[in-house]
Amino acid sequence: MKITAIKSHVLAYDLPDGELGYSQQYYTRRTAHLVEVSTDEGVTGWGECFGPGGVALVNRTIVEQVIAPMLIGRDPLERSACWHQVYNLLRDHGQKGMPMQALSGVDIALWDIAGKIAGLPLHAMIGGKQRDRVGVYGYGMMLKRESTDDHVARFKDEAQVIRDAGFHATKMKVGLGLRADIRLAQAVREGVGDDFPLMVDANHCYTAGDALHVGQALDELNAFWFEEPVAPEDHDGYRFLRERLTTRIAGGEAEFTRFGWRDLLASKGLSLAQPEVCALGGISEYLKVLALCQANMVPVMNHVWGSAVAVATNIHLVAALEPMPGGLFPSEPWLEFDTTHNAFRDELLEEPLHIQKQVAAEKGTVAVLNKPGIGVDPDRDFLAHYAVESERP
Repeated sequence: MKITAIKSHVLAYDLPDGELGYSQQYYTRRTAHLVEVSTDEGVTGWGECFGPGGVALVNRTIVEQVIAPMLIGRDPLERSACWHQVYNLLRDHGQKGMPMQALSGVDIALWDIAGKIAGLPLHAMIGGKQRDRVGVYGYGMMLKRESTDDHVARFKDEAQVIRDAGFHATKMKVGLGLRADIRLAQAVREGVGDDFPLMVDANHCYTAGDALHVGQALDELNAFWFEEPVAPEDHDGYRFLRERLTTRIAGGEAEFTRFGWRDLLASKGLSLAQPEVCALGGISEYLKVLALCQANMVPVMNHVWGSAVAVATNIHLVAALEPMPGGLFPSEPWLEFDTTHNAFRDELLEEPLHIQKQVAAEKGTVAVLNKPGIGVDPDRDFLAHYAVESERP
């Protein structure tokens, strides 16, 4: 079997509810970047690259003009050999960031092909599922160009909706400023009640000192974790916060490969690790990062962002996560789910995942997928309708 083509599908549409934001930017379009790997035996694999907007367009160029010429003609089952060939030739130009995001999508597609050839779902290919259903937490409560008072009222209402929809927990954004952010967290805690798990995502908008101020308020609110409180480069800041707060410190979505994760974990700044499989190097590298996290006794809660391909991939990965440290009543990992409008998650597939319906009907859980490979197939008419062709670089 040989790889005959590697193609990117960059998709985009205007958000129906206008603008959404987080601490770094506002955006008005939803985007996704899927990778399709074809073979001479008719088996096709699908993957996804992390990165929105213009990042997706740059990554498409890397996939199609840099990575594809290296791998066309190779055996798709030689996943590790393919990965290292690409990484070794790209490491002079980008050991992190967009080159790794591009490689991630290709690697995921190769795993999809391998599962289809073996007749096994991804979770079986990586060691077997630990659970038949996966718990889900819902995040929303995005920033908008509105007053703090309007944010407070909206966040409280949105948090209640997420809780009442059946999710196991909820996550909110912050980034308006210290006092306003504390008000937002207090409103969400009031909205969901004292016993519902609440997570706060700063998208690295604080210095360590400011994050400590907010984190102390989160301690009083019994927050479950404080995500990306400081810049991903600030390993000392992560450790500073972990040593001073009782709220768990989470991060890692902006870290890449086993080499970056080795240094991040050595800094002892994480209570929870959040690897992003569509960015750090794909499934091949995710498994190495997972082993590092387990060796350092740091629990994993995967970061999930993107289309149904990313969501399906992560259902398999979360299903296969071993409880850490284990016991009669272990703490279970959750699947992250963006509750804002996302047609690329809800309408992309020939057979939709129906995450929200499953959460509502099955006590906040979704079924583990059991078809070979990742177990999903995009609708080609849908891909054609949302394709960003006119913006090809």
